[in-house]
Amino acid sequence: MSETQLPKENNIVRRIAQNGVVAALYYGLTMLFILVPVISQFGPIQCRFSEILVLFAFFKPELTIGLTIGCFLSNMTGFLVGQGFALDMVFGTAATLIACLLEAYASRFLFIAALWPVVLNGVIVGAEIYFLFNLDNLPIWACMGWVALGELIVMVVGYLLFFFLKRNGAFMRYIGATRHLDVKC
Repeated sequence: MSETQLPKENNIVRRIAQNGVVAALYYGLTMLFILVPVISQFGPIQCRFSEILVLFAFFKPELTIGLTIGCFLSNMTGFLVGQGFALDMVFGTAATLIACLLEAYASRFLFIAALWPVVLNGVIVGAEIYFLFNLDNLPIWACMGWVALGELIVMVVGYLLFFFLKRNGAFMRYIGATRHLDVKC
């Protein structure tokens, strides 16, 4: 029986479960890399590899919910362990939410979708860092640029990963992709 033939209640349960798994993956990857002191998850120069997962929204927009929850929980934990700001829970999460929505609904190509998190995190999180925690007295454009550079590194890795995974029909079926199934990346 395919997902379209399942009773409506099962589809809702499946969607909730998928979003829960995605939120847990995002959170788990962020926490894993907090333990690796070489890679920063918070601050002016950051490479949060869990951000690769936001590209799921390009293929399945409803996963935006899980991605946003995972980002919020990561930012909350970062604040609680002294590595992030309380406002990351608002601004960092908002950047991820907006990026996911733009990936899903305003991008025709995976390449463009991968640029949204770079631009939005660069501007939103970069401005947040500039106004709240600018220890080196960097100009605002430098704070935005450093955040965007870290996000660009992550999105290049994510683009390449999803470029190859997209070619695997089994992967696309596994995630239940509903959009951009025929995109040429």
